[in-house]
Amino acid sequence: MEMPLAIVLIIVGILAGAAIGILVGIQIRKNTAEKEIGSAEEEAKKIVADAIKSAESRKKEVILEGKEEVQKFRSESEKEIADRRKDVQRQERRIQQKEETLDRKLDNVEKKEEKVNKKLKDADSKLAEIETIKKSQFEMLEKISGYTAEQAKGYLLSQLEDELTHEKSVKIMEYQEQLKEEADEKARNIISLSIQRLAAEQVAEATISVVPLPNDEMKGRIIGREGRNIRAIETLTGVDLIIDDTPEAITLSCFEPVRREVARVALEKLISDGRIHPARIEETVEKARREVDQTIKREGERAVLELGIHNIHPELVKLLGRLRYRTSYGQNVLNHSIEVAYLAGTMASELGLDPTVAKRAGLLHDIGKSIDHEVEGTHIQIGVDLARKYKESEQVIHAIHAHHGDVEAKTIVAILVQAADALSAARPGARRENVENYIKRLQKLEEVASSFNGVERSFAIQAGREVRVMVKPEVVKDERMIPLAREICKKIENELDYPGQIKVNIIRESRASDFAK
Repeated sequence: MEMPLAIVLIIVGILAGAAIGILVGIQIRKNTAEKEIGSAEEEAKKIVADAIKSAESRKKEVILEGKEEVQKFRSESEKEIADRRKDVQRQERRIQQKEETLDRKLDNVEKKEEKVNKKLKDADSKLAEIETIKKSQFEMLEKISGYTAEQAKGYLLSQLEDELTHEKSVKIMEYQEQLKEEADEKARNIISLSIQRLAAEQVAEATISVVPLPNDEMKGRIIGREGRNIRAIETLTGVDLIIDDTPEAITLSCFEPVRREVARVALEKLISDGRIHPARIEETVEKARREVDQTIKREGERAVLELGIHNIHPELVKLLGRLRYRTSYGQNVLNHSIEVAYLAGTMASELGLDPTVAKRAGLLHDIGKSIDHEVEGTHIQIGVDLARKYKESEQVIHAIHAHHGDVEAKTIVAILVQAADALSAARPGARRENVENYIKRLQKLEEVASSFNGVERSFAIQAGREVRVMVKPEVVKDERMIPLAREICKKIENELDYPGQIKVNIIRESRASDFAK
């Protein structure tokens, strides 16, 4: 049992030694740690002391820098204040100088005002004196003249008004004469230049056609057995065949030129072919009608291309071609229309206007004559309806409507077409009429003009395009002349048929004579 106790004691001794060792180690570590802590605290105190010293020194530096900045700002502020004070002083001196100047000017103005007031008082006194003198003079004038001031004023104003009215009338007449002379001169130049630029050959055309025959035997063949051939031709074409004693010729008579042309072409073909019987006649007439239709279309296109006019309706082109076979007083209407178009376009160009519309209106102005034998109404109204139907412009329609004066011409184009139409119809050789009708027309014109009261004599001149009417001055006064001219024109329009227009001139002449003894 003693062995285990010794072991226990040994173990206890070991444990006690170990505990003591541990305690000693702990104490040693504690002392070491305390030393380290102490040294660390000293180091920390040293660092803190160094930091405090550094902060104090930095603080002093910052304070010094701040004081320097404040001192610098203060010096700059004081300098700026001093500069501003100087500026203010300069402005105060300037304002003071201006005030002194204004005071001097105000003193001068007051002195001038005093002088003006003094002069005004003198003027008022003199004006009153003048008014007194004027009043006395007026009273003296009224006594001398026997008129009051108002009466004298009215008399002077009436005299002045009469003088001004007379002078105004004289000036107006002078200006009218001057403008008329200039306008006439310019119009003559334009018309003469237009005519010179258009060299158109004039050939009068008849309203009948003559077909030559190779021999008189052909007349019998054309008549046929019991007249069946000639009846067939007349029935199919609507043309009268006149077979008289004229050798080797047949005359075709028809008021409608297209039908007459169809008959002429058909008859020439039959004569050249030699086979003349009703069936052949019918076939030949149909071919001739197609040929004439093609010719009509070709003539219309030629006229349009020749004038350089575009966008005309195809039906209007065909109607223009029909005018190739229409005459007016022996003048071919298509050639007349082309000539009018050229003249109107040339005059428009001379006036500085666009000639396109003038040419178009001139070409279409007689378009109504192409179907005037088929449609009722004047060729003017028919032409207006056709132009409106085929969408022509209002300018062209108005020119067609006004080219014979049926309505008043309101555009320059309409006036140019009127002038060109008159020029084309009046050119030598353009139209013809027999001598008997010509003489009768002139006699009738003079009779119409002489039928009015107060007319002494009348003379038809310029181939009946002008009539000069001499009136009795004691019967027809100046104010009656214009209405008389209008009445004569109206009677001429109602009773006479004539191409173009007729100018009526009323002449009133007063004469006074005496003898020196």
